[in-house]
Amino acid sequence: MRVKKVLAAALVAPTVFLAACSSDDGAGSEATSQESSSSAEEGAGGEAAAEPDLDGVPDVVAEVNGEEISKDEFVPAYEQQFQQMAAQSQMTGQQPDQDELKKQVADQLVNTELLEQAAAERGIEASEKQVDRTLADLAKSNQMGSADEFISALKEQGMSEDEVLSQVAVQVKLDQLLEKESGGVKITDAELRKAYDQLKSQSKQTGQKAPSFQKSRSQLEEQVKSEKLNGVAQTLLKDLRKDAEISVNV
Repeated sequence: MRVKKVLAAALVAPTVFLAACSSDDGAGSEATSQESSSSAEEGAGGEAAAEPDLDGVPDVVAEVNGEEISKDEFVPAYEQQFQQMAAQSQMTGQQPDQDELKKQVADQLVNTELLEQAAAERGIEASEKQVDRTLADLAKSNQMGSADEFISALKEQGMSEDEVLSQVAVQVKLDQLLEKESGGVKITDAELRKAYDQLKSQSKQTGQKAPSFQKSRSQLEEQVKSEKLNGVAQTLLKDLRKDAEISVNV
């Protein structure tokens, strides 16, 4: 069985992956905080939260150039996105459109499969050292002391260690693919200053004080780089979809 296509939303660092690689700008909702997820579970005014509707989901959700995307891959990705939308619905009062959400999640999985296939065709591989380094970065981004602690947290959310390692290896390969496609991402000081101004504005809205530019620089560099690689992913996916044989069954 192939590994799950998505790491738990509460733990994933902001890297180029499912939501970022969607061909539909509105397909990938941003991960909500754990507090928002909790409010979704409790429901507004103590009412029971809506449940994801998985009735009728076929065993083969989609097929991409002969590669099947199974129900087992679709369900955890869908449940994650549904949880995010359910949390948002507590504020808007509007129930998630599950039919539309299923199409969006299937589309995200198709895009990820296309990128995986492109990486394989280019001979891109993930070394053990690269996987270990990425795990350490993920642990740090999620304020955990070690990669082992990060893996343990994902185990509690239903993923085995082999699934985590396989998923991170996929991420490493996709990152390499987009780096090569971009020809090397260059980040200017002006771009960092613009991102910092946005950070200060967001902090002001929440009543918090933003850290200094220098303290934020590393985070800002990752943010700007991720945004640029997302753009590369969108362009690459348009080309890949032109020649791909894709069928979606939801």
